[in-house]
This record gives sequence, C-alpha cells and structure tokens, in this order.
Amino acid sequence: MAPSTLFRSEEMSLIQLYIPAEVAQPCVAELGELGKVQFRDLNPDTNAFQRSFVSEIRRLDEMERQCRFFQAQLAKSEIHIRPLTPAAYRSRARSAQEVDDLEENLKEYESRVSQMNTSYEDLQRRYLQLTEMRHVLRESNTFFQQTESRQDTLRQSLDEQDDSAPLLDNDVEQVQHDLDHMHLGYVTGVIPRARMQTFERVLWRSLRGNLYLKSAEIDEPIVDPDTDGVLDKNVFCIFAHGNEIIAKVKKISESLGGTLYPVEDSADKRRDSLLQITGRIEDLNNVLSTTNQARRSELLKVAENVTAWTTIVRKEKAIYHTMNLFNYDANRKCLIAEGWCPSNDTALVQQALKDATDASGTSLPSILTELQTKKVRPTYHRTNKFTEGFQGIIDAYGIARYREVNPGLFTIVSFPFLFAMMFGDIGHGMILFLIALYLCLNEKKLASNNDEIFKMVFSGRYMMLMMGFFSIFTGMVYNDIFALSLNIFKSGFDLPSNYTSFESVESIPNGNVYAFGFDPAWHGAENFLLFSNSYKMKQAIVMGVIHMSFAICLNVFNHVYYKRKAFVWLEFLPQILFMESIFGYLIFCIMYKWSVNWWELDSQGHHIRNAPPNLLNMLIYMFLSPGSVNPEEQLFAGQGPVQLVLILLAVVCIPWMWFGKPLYLKKEASKHHYETVAADDVNTDEEQRVEEVTEEDEEEEEEFDFAEVMIHQTIHTIEFCLNCISNTASYLRLWALSLAHAQLSSVLWDMTLKIWFNMTGPLAVAGLVIGFSMWFVLTLGILLCMEGLSAFLHALRLIWVEFDSKFYNGDGVNFEPFTFATLFTE
Repeated sequence: MAPSTLFRSEEMSLIQLYIPAEVAQPCVAELGELGKVQFRDLNPDTNAFQRSFVSEIRRLDEMERQCRFFQAQLAKSEIHIRPLTPAAYRSRARSAQEVDDLEENLKEYESRVSQMNTSYEDLQRRYLQLTEMRHVLRESNTFFQQTESRQDTLRQSLDEQDDSAPLLDNDVEQVQHDLDHMHLGYVTGVIPRARMQTFERVLWRSLRGNLYLKSAEIDEPIVDPDTDGVLDKNVFCIFAHGNEIIAKVKKISESLGGTLYPVEDSADKRRDSLLQITGRIEDLNNVLSTTNQARRSELLKVAENVTAWTTIVRKEKAIYHTMNLFNYDANRKCLIAEGWCPSNDTALVQQALKDATDASGTSLPSILTELQTKKVRPTYHRTNKFTEGFQGIIDAYGIARYREVNPGLFTIVSFPFLFAMMFGDIGHGMILFLIALYLCLNEKKLASNNDEIFKMVFSGRYMMLMMGFFSIFTGMVYNDIFALSLNIFKSGFDLPSNYTSFESVESIPNGNVYAFGFDPAWHGAENFLLFSNSYKMKQAIVMGVIHMSFAICLNVFNHVYYKRKAFVWLEFLPQILFMESIFGYLIFCIMYKWSVNWWELDSQGHHIRNAPPNLLNMLIYMFLSPGSVNPEEQLFAGQGPVQLVLILLAVVCIPWMWFGKPLYLKKEASKHHYETVAADDVNTDEEQRVEEVTEEDEEEEEEFDFAEVMIHQTIHTIEFCLNCISNTASYLRLWALSLAHAQLSSVLWDMTLKIWFNMTGPLAVAGLVIGFSMWFVLTLGILLCMEGLSAFLHALRLIWVEFDSKFYNGDGVNFEPFTFATLFTE
C-alpha cells in the first residue's frame, strides 16, 4: 500500500445525481441508510420557508410533536416503551399513502388520549375538592364542638355568680363580655402547609388580633392534578366579628392560595354533609379507577409502536430536509443533487440508487456523474472501533486539511507510549490493561449503558488497552511493580552480606549487565534517585527530540503531495538541520556517554570511577566558547571543531528559513502574472465563455503581498527557533511525572502495608487487612484515576503542541454525510 493512502484522508469526489421525481424519496432514503454522500446546498439564497418541500416538513413536524406527546404521557404513566432492535432502525422509505395513514393514526390516538386526559384531570380536580371538603367538615366539627364547650362553660360560670359579692363585679362583666363574643362569624377552608405561618402573621397584623384561629394538619396526601405533585395542606377555621372583617379574612385566604369551603352551623347538617361527601368520594374513586384503566390500556397500545412511529417520522423529515437542498429541473422532471463522496464508495452509491429504483418498480434510472472541481474538499478518515478513539484526539485539535498527512496513524503508538513513560509501573499498567480488556471483551453488552462518564471511558477502551500494555513495558524498563522491584536476571552488582537498602551501590560493580531494565540493586539504594533522575531526564530528552524530528520529516510528504517540492529545500531542510545541529547533537552526546565505561582499575585492582562530563555545561559552553572544549570536560576527540561546524550550520539555517521561502514565492507570483497576461492576450471568445462557466469552481486567488508573506515568515522563523528549545524542555514532563508517580507509589506502600510487616500477632493480621484495603482503594483512586488522568492530559499536550504543530495545519472541513445513524444516537 502506498504511503499516500496509509496516512492520508480518503480521496473525495464531487458527484452529481439526476434523480427522477417519482423515485426521489426512496433514492434519498437509500442514500441515508448508506451514509456515504454529503450533499451540497444548491439553493443557498432561497429562504427556508420558500423551498419545495416546506409543507411536507411542517406536516412531519406536527407528527413528530405527537410522538413526543405520546412519549411524555408514557413516561408520566411509567409505562415502558418497547425498543426497536438495531436491525429494525433500517427500514424502507414509506410511500405517500403510508405516511397519510400514519398521520391519521397519530391524530386518532392523540385525540383519544387527550380526551381521556381531560376527563381524568376533571375527575381528579373534583376528587381533590371533595377530599378537602371532607377534611374541612371533620376538623371544623371539632372546632365547633370546642367553641360550644367554651360557650357552655362561660354560661355556667355566669349563672354561679353571687350578686352580693362586689369584689367579683369585674369578673362577672368579663365573663359576660366573653359570652357575648361567642356569637361570631367564621371562615373555613384549606391552605398549603408551607404558607400557614405567613397566613397567621398576615391575619394577626391585618385584623390587629381580633380573630380566633384554629388549624389542623391533613394527614392524607393531596395530589395536585395540574402538576401531579403531592401537597401538604392544613384545614383552618377563623372566628371573627363583623361582615367587613369576615370579607377581609376571605380575601387574605384566597390571596395566599387557600380554598374556602362553606360549612353549616348545625352539627346535624354537618354530619349529613359528611356522609353525603364520603359516598360521593367512593363513587368518584370507582370512576377514576375505570378511567385510568381505559387510559392505560390505550397508552399500552401506543407504547408498542411509538418508537417505530418516531423512527419513520424522523427519517421522512430528514429525507425532505435533504431534498430541499436539490434543484428541480421542470423540463426533465427530475431532481438534481450535488455532493461529496469518497471515491472508493461511488460504486456503492450507484448500487444504492439502482436498488431504490428497482424497488419502486419504475423504469426511469438515476444517473451519477463525477464533476471536476477546484472547490475545497471535505476530509474523511475511515476508522474502525480501534482507531476511532485515536482519531478523535486529533480531530479535537483540528480537522486535517484535505489529503494532509494525518497524525492519527502515528498517535496509535506514540500517545500510549508517552503516557506509559509517565505512568510506568507493571502493577498499575496491568490493572489498567485488565479494566480495558474487560470493556473490550464485553463491548456489545456494555454499549447500551447511557451514563455520560461511562460512555466517555468506554469510547476510549482500546486506547486504555494500549496505554496499559505500554505501561507494563515501561514498568519492566523501570523494574517497578507497586514500588517494588523484580530480581529476574543476575544483578550487575555483588552486594555484601551486610548490605542495607540505604547504602550506595555505585562502588561495587561486578562487570555484569542486568539483562533488561533497571538493576534491582538500585531500588532502595541511597543514590537511587540520583541515578533514576539522570536516566529518566536524558530519556525524556532523547524521546522528545526523536518525536519532534519525525514530525518535521512529515512535512516532506505534504510538500510533495501539494506539489511544493521547492519547500523541501527552502523550509524542511533548514528546519531539520537547525534541529539536529543542536538537539540531535545533544542526543548523540547522551548516547555516547551511556556507551562509555567510566570505570577503571587502579594499581591495586580496585574499581574507580572517572567523573563523566556534564552535558548541560557542555551545551552551554558550546555557544559561549565555540570551537574550544575544556580537556577535563571533553567527551570525545575532535569535539571542539565538530561543535563549531554545528553552530555555524545552525546560524546559516536561520536566514535560510527566513528569506528563502518569501523570495521564491515572489518569483513564482511574478512568473504567474506574466503568464496570465500573455494568456489573456490570446484568449478567444469561446475560451472566455468557458472561463465564465467554470469561474465559480475556481478558487479565489488573493493578490500576492510580499510584505505580508515576509512578516508571516519572520514570525514563523522566530517561533520555530524558540519552540525548538521550549518544546524540547516540555518533554521533561515525562521525567517529572514518572518521578512523581514512582515516589507517590513508594510512599503509599510504606505508609499502608510495609509498616505492618515487622509486627506479629493478631494486631499485625488486622493491620495487614486494613492496610491492604487502604492501599488498594488509594491505588485505584489516586494512582490510577488521578495520576492516570494527569499523565493522559500531559501526553495529549505533547501530541497536540510538540508534535502536531510541526507539520499539521488542522484547518480542514470535516466530511459529514447524510445518514440516518445520527438521528438515533440517543
């Protein structure tokens, strides 16, 4: 397979369709099922309300509203909607008669359900009123009995008074005053319990305390028929003097949401009313139950078909919306459509049109032709369930320009490996790998879970699988498993019998080399951090420079494809030379330093270690004193002249990048101008007519402005030179997060499990159980979730900024075909 087809987007073709009007609907429906054509709007200046199929869309809008009404009623009644199988979503286009029948069916069901809803709500309101009235009669009967009892007590107190006792005159007058006030007016009703305190305060302040208020809570839940919510209410009874005060009490009660119910003075009448209302409530309950059963049986019929109805309506609506993008040729009685289609799928589109035409029973074929155009083509990357997540990372940064090199292919390996360099641990990587493996093996069963966070994790299951696999590999390189080490091969150090975990190991090598990864002798040694930090920092620089150099090399493929081969010499070559003359040389020095054995034997046969040169100082003095190297800091023979040549090469590359491309573009613009003028002089009238026809397909050519190009190139050159330094330093996050992850894992092990290993007895057993529980929970919560998310975001930053920015424009247009699949993503 050619490289151009490996990491570039699909080749797109602009196709034109001539579809007979009789089969337009089934043909568009078949293309919607196929999902391979992105239609262009051929009526951009036409108002949405003036297009050909507005009436059909309005009718389908009403049908969709009816379907939503049914779904809301089913949810309100807690009736399960029968789902469709995935295969059932792929249905044929409906004929006009079938759509008309469906419309009548929906209207009939909506009318019946609406009538039942109205009747049921009216019955509920009546039931609410009767229920409240029953509670008012019950509670007010108690209130009146209390009032009559107090009245009898006052009368008895008045009769027992002795007129010969002058000291009791005032008391007699007070009792008579209270007795006179027993002849009061009253107001009874029901009010929400939440407003009871406000109600009392307003009455007290408005009437200045000239009232007698009694209230009681209704222990039965009251259902509001408008909201179907349960309300807590209180019954109240207010006694007061005068018609004006009674009228004011009624106004205040109604203003605060109270409902007033009249009550008779006579106890016998109240008792008869209570018996009568209780009987009416029982009858009303029977009617409510019957109405609800009839309504529910009607909704059960709807629940069997509402999903199918919604599917049909949405598909038909999408078809007519798409047909509004077409032109109608009155002479040929056909619809003319244009759209983008992957070149490899044009045969599928032709077959879909043929199938739709054959199924309709007509002999009029649909015609597909490919058009030559210079319009900006959309970008389409063919993905599968494995590559979809990695491509989504790149698309989040920006859609690739048409046929531009797609970083998604390289992200499959580079992204999980960069993550693993920060997350390197065999144990943590194994847990992450097993979780992702479970999601991958049970993807069909878990795909129906609609939880938003779970869907986000589930969509990246293969990415997590790769991240876990590479984390296991880098954990083996670091020889790190839950902050411990594995001693699989022979160690490179002969450790003495009295060796402790905090002694230095650098002074006792035995000449062996550990087969793979860190020597286990380093773990727990006094100088382990010094060794691991030096290694991981250099490793981060090496990987970063290789990663960015590869990104710069990808520019060659873009320049060659877009027929800008001169840019390979004017842009790519100075960039790669500038990069490698400084940072490529640094990588060479790191590798060379690792390959040299800095241990020697002294005259007594003891191992002594020569101090290797400091590479950071070497790089600094490479610019401060070019051409000269301190003999004590020299890494290899002839280092000074080599560094001088590299510095001169880097300096030459700067004006090369700065002026080469603008001068070349200026020369090409002048040449193109002269060729255009010469061509215009010899154009015939026929050629001019052809140019007028194809003028709309030509890309608009902006007038060349050398000053603007020069400013842009100046910014680009400065940015590239500075980014070579800042981006290389940015890869040090690989070292920093790896160090943080390892140290956090070590602290967690020491603080939860290791402290119990030196103890014995029941306390040690209980401590191990508790410590292991804490260690496992914190490992999952902190090291896997928090540290994993941090490493994920940092790796994402390296892909977007350090890698993609070197060659990726990301200013393309995404290919969005007409497909029914997007209608049912919910």
